[in-house]
Amino acid sequence: MPVPARLPSWAWVTGLTVGAIAAVTVLGVQADRGSHPTAASAKPSSTASAQPTPTASAQARLPDGSGTGRRVVYSLGEKRVWLVDASEATRRTFTVWPGSVGPDPGTYTVSSRNAATTGSDGVQIEHIMYFAAKDGVSVAFSNAVDGASPPPAASGTKTGGVRMRKADGTALWAFGTVGTTVTVVK
Repeated sequence: MPVPARLPSWAWVTGLTVGAIAAVTVLGVQADRGSHPTAASAKPSSTASAQPTPTASAQARLPDGSGTGRRVVYSLGEKRVWLVDASEATRRTFTVWPGSVGPDPGTYTVSSRNAATTGSDGVQIEHIMYFAAKDGVSVAFSNAVDGASPPPAASGTKTGGVRMRKADGTALWAFGTVGTTVTVVK
């Protein structure tokens, strides 16, 4: 009976590495698709509502008429964005600084993304997510690379950037891929 050939040690390491990468990838996909319980939603309180509140910043009420399913909700009047997952749980909400040109209320999709560029106001920005256009101006979410709020727009300047704090821009970038629904409400 022939003795099986022994594999070289590099083959074992390669096999283990490939297996580990595959396992991490599968777990990552499952985590992204599944529900995301959090400590805040697991601790009912006297002020608890039917709306899950994973973080303290998610306590602002999601506007009526903001759609269903996984989406980004942008309220023009509240100057606020919500990241809503497929289970209708608000994963994050935060205030924004809108540009001088805002989108009309309605449903849009993220049409393209750009990791970094210079904004029309000359500020270095990142996490740019385009979702609408109005009056020849592209409307996009973004944040300043240095985390600063945008400077006041010069009178008559048309800017479509919806700016946010750096941490919020990072969260939105991770949440919103091309094709993600963006619902704009008054």
